Amino acid sequence: MASTRQVKPGHKGSSATNRGGSGRAPVKSASASALDDPALRSAAKVTRPSDKLNPKTVDPFSGGKKYKTSFASVYANGGVPCRLVHGSVKHKLAWSTPPEHVPFDPVLVTLAEGLRETVHPYSFVARAGFKELLDIPAAGEMAAPLLVKIVQPLRAALGDSEVTVFEAALDALVQLSRAVGPALNPHLKNLLVALAKRMMNKNLKETITYALHELEQNGGRECLPVIKSKIPTYSSIFS
Repeated sequence: MASTRQVKPGHKGSSATNRGGSGRAPVKSASASALDDPALRSAAKVTRPSDKLNPKTVDPFSGGKKYKTSFASVYANGGVPCRLVHGSVKHKLAWSTPPEHVPFDPVLVTLAEGLRETVHPYSFVARAGFKELLDIPAAGEMAAPLLVKIVQPLRAALGDSEVTVFEAALDALVQLSRAVGPALNPHLKNLLVALAKRMMNKNLKETITYALHELEQNGGRECLPVIKSKIPTYSSIFS
């Protein structure tokens, strides 16, 4: 007598269990497979419009040397009483203490040290902050007693291998000259060495010449012999 196989209610047979699968692993979609590829995953990142307006920043406390001076950590710790305000067209500084009341020692000296920075926001803060402090009416009398402290980091920035750093330092030198006038003359020899080295660079010659004119204009006739001692080819604006 043929035996009859009984199937319990609700129990599916093996053929039903494996229907459409046959024991195979689930098939991933094309989009899921693409995300498994690191190269494709990186390429899939979306660039936001704001990314173009806000340059990459660096955490001053992260590992690795991403900045040249101690300015980044000083700024992060509140040592410079201003913050960066991101604008849709350009950035600006917001001072927690009005520039007229900011102590130049140590803030102006700290900003001078930051002139060598190339990473945002430290480069912008140092350069803009240095200029804005020297723009106040009493800048000359406040900066003159600190020239020994300011000239050292300024000289280092002028001698930096990065052209952008040199140009920023050259601007800072002109700003300092406008503020303190002839008081800068005794320190010029140390600063002009870097200018003399780059004077033959055709891309920088015009900018350097303009800076030298400013130095002579602000320093007076006593400044000319100092400039000529380091850059003999210089032509005086008074000739």
